[in-house]
Amino acid sequence: MASPSTASPSDPTRAPGIHLSGEALMGLRHLARRGTSPATRTLAGLPGGIVTRRRGRGSEPDDVRLWSEGDDRRHIDRNATARTGILHVRTHHDERDRAVVLLVDFRPSMLFGTRRALRSVAAAEALVLLGWRVAGDGGRVGLVAVGAGEPVVVRPAGGERAMTAVTGALAMAHAQALADASTKDPPLSRALTLAQSLLPSGGHLVLGTALDDPGEDFDALLTIMAERLSIRLVLVSDAFERTRPPGFYPFATPDGRRGTVQASRADRGAPGADARLVAYAQRGIEGLRLDVEAGPEAYAPLMERLDAVL
Repeated sequence: MASPSTASPSDPTRAPGIHLSGEALMGLRHLARRGTSPATRTLAGLPGGIVTRRRGRGSEPDDVRLWSEGDDRRHIDRNATARTGILHVRTHHDERDRAVVLLVDFRPSMLFGTRRALRSVAAAEALVLLGWRVAGDGGRVGLVAVGAGEPVVVRPAGGERAMTAVTGALAMAHAQALADASTKDPPLSRALTLAQSLLPSGGHLVLGTALDDPGEDFDALLTIMAERLSIRLVLVSDAFERTRPPGFYPFATPDGRRGTVQASRADRGAPGADARLVAYAQRGIEGLRLDVEAGPEAYAPLMERLDAVL
């Protein structure tokens, strides 16, 4: 398969859903911020569709205002009160210095899709939506894009410049992944260790992957890392994996083996994404299912929910 950087206009790697465009990922910024406001950005969520306010007064000083009935006397600002002779209270806001690393799986097994896009493209779209939200709220965003070759790394930074670096790196990494698609999946453990090195204790790691052949030590390493980091899983799911229409399907493996498999109506394929998410949740690693065919419009509210608990 030709690299997208050298492909002709008719090359299928330039088709939407296969080729990953940095410009398109930059354009998701407006979709990520749709429907948000300063009020909603000061809310924090619990898992589910309802966003609730954080409890407590926060730790960062925000403003000084006149006392009003119902204010806590512990928040009286002595300096302003002494200076004016009128009771003043100091307000606070929640300090959210968030460092988030997006780990996006571009290994050969992710270069698969039966509707709308490859699983790799869907993972990138969803995590970029999350990245734009985090950057827009003042957080720092980094990236580890793992394919068959060397991982592509962007250290966590803030603002639009950070997201420009992330989207450009994703497009470059995906083009390289398409060029290397004939190789086997490397284990994800190295990428996990690399992502951990980019984050302070209490930082946030978000994985966008289908978890095909993650490696023997993946689960053990992820569980250990969850003691130091907040880890969330975006489990990418293609429609064909969830429901396989009956028929005969040809296949080819990276080692050159070819054949045909038959799927019957009773065949439900591999264990479902939902069951895998439940198993990880029991180990303290929450996640959500990302349906490839749904597209960025449907991903935006999912990433809003995920953003609320980071």
